[in-house]
Parts: sequence; structure tokens; C-alpha cells
Amino acid sequence: MHRLLIPENYLSGEAIELPPDAARHLKVVRPHAGEEIELFDGHGHTRRCRWDGRRLVAAGSVAAFPAPNSALVLFACVTKGSRWDWTIEKAVELGATRIVPVISDRCIVRLSPSERPAKADRWRRIAADAARQSDAVWLPEVHAAVDFKDALSLVKDCGRVFAGALCNPPPPPIWNEVAAAVSSDAPLPSLGIFVGPEGDFTPEELHALLEVATPVSFGPTILRAETAAIFGLSVLAAARGRALTQ
Repeated sequence: MHRLLIPENYLSGEAIELPPDAARHLKVVRPHAGEEIELFDGHGHTRRCRWDGRRLVAAGSVAAFPAPNSALVLFACVTKGSRWDWTIEKAVELGATRIVPVISDRCIVRLSPSERPAKADRWRRIAADAARQSDAVWLPEVHAAVDFKDALSLVKDCGRVFAGALCNPPPPPIWNEVAAAVSSDAPLPSLGIFVGPEGDFTPEELHALLEVATPVSFGPTILRAETAAIFGLSVLAAARGRALTQ
């Protein structure tokens, strides 16, 4: 079934008038008469409609889905071009509730403050498209890029953040630490993963990060930055899913 992202106030009524972006997308998919289309607003509301050949007609009432009961946050240093686009897309598919792009000292990508709002708008469009294709009903918050030191203050606001870190002695495997964090009788904490750039963190950055995050290992091989981000987020998503079903 095709899905269209629209503002919440467009979900009501029997005959649905689409905003321009959604209307253009509908023309691209070319639905046949009688085909069902699902509308969603990215804030937990969906509605099934039917294309009658000229317009969308409501085929059901508005459905509401609760917000995730714990956050799943990706802190990741920005990588080049399509690699970063891919990271955002896969993070949305895995259920990330917040994506924080980070500019650290060794990032190849450098973004001036004036460039960051426009980049963030583009990344949000990528996230919205990924949500549409993956049947997500909640859009993640995609933060504008922040410098490393500013990202640390955001880490402090997250329940438990794990840092993929090359340090001595080697940290424990990520699954051991994450499983321990979600196995207690306490409410499920917000979970975050923080991964560095292609050239890794500077010693100063690593020291500062490990004051607010738990170091973990991603295994015996060295992963590319974008692989590490999605690997780490996958472990957190799996742990959260397991905790919610127990």
C-alpha cells in the first residue's frame, strides 16, 4: 500500500484534500481507481483512504498510535555524502526517535553554522521518506548538526548512552552492556549510541565522551563509521524490543 506523509490537520473529513507535496507524490505513484492509500502525519496518526479516480475518499477513521515509551537516540559523526544519507535512512527503519549529527575534530565533513539549517531540512526529508517506506507512524527528531562539545550536553539528557570506543583496556562487548542496562525491574531507560568519524575521536574527545557515556566494543574487526552507527543502533533496538515483549 502506498503511504503519504501529510500534516495532521489534513486527516479529517471524508474527502481528503492533499497538501502540494503529497499531491505531487500521489501523481507519481498513479493509483488506480479503488486503490487504498494510507495517510500518516508522523505524530502517531494514520488514516486509510481510497482513490476514486479523482480524489481521495476516507475509507476508515483516524487511528492513533502511542509514542514510543523510551527514546532510541543515534549520536553519529557526519560522514560524506550518500553514506550519511544512508545512515539516516537506516536509523529511521530501525526505529530511532532522535538523530543527532555531530561534527567532531576529525570529521571529513565540515559544516559552517550558516549551512546547518538547510542541511537539517534535507536530512528531515530523507527521514520522512524512510518513514513512509518503512511503515513508521512516528517521525524521529532530526537535529541540526552540532559540534562535539555541544553533543555531550545532549548525551547527558539521554538515559543511557553507549560509545563505540577504541580504548585501553578494551571495553566489553556492546550486547553485554546494553542487556544489563535493560534487564533491571526499573522502567526501560532511553538508550543512545555514540559513534565517531572515519578518523576516530581525538584523545581529548574520547576522554570527555567517556565521562558521560559507557564505552563498548563492536567486535574484533574495525567497522566503517556508517556501519558502526547502524550496528550499534541495531543492538539497542533489539534490546529495547526484547525488553518490551517480556
